[in-house]
Amino acid sequence: MKYRKKPIVIDAVQWFPGLVIDGVNEMYECASILDRFNVLLKVRPGDWIITGIMGEKYPCSPDVFEKTYEKV
Repeated sequence: MKYRKKPIVIDAVQWFPGLVIDGVNEMYECASILDRFNVLLKVRPGDWIITGIMGEKYPCSPDVFEKTYEKV
């Protein structure tokens, strides 16, 4: 079976060192996000920080973001 993502609108911001985003902890040249399973996810400069439908935050690389989302 194949499935398609439901069309939902998300909040996202592109992260670079020095940009303060709630929930994102900067460490030197990269940052991290603690996900809902208490796993640290690495954030690299240029990654998009997506806020999901449950308020969770997670990183997305620019190439995947570009192929998955469009500006509304």
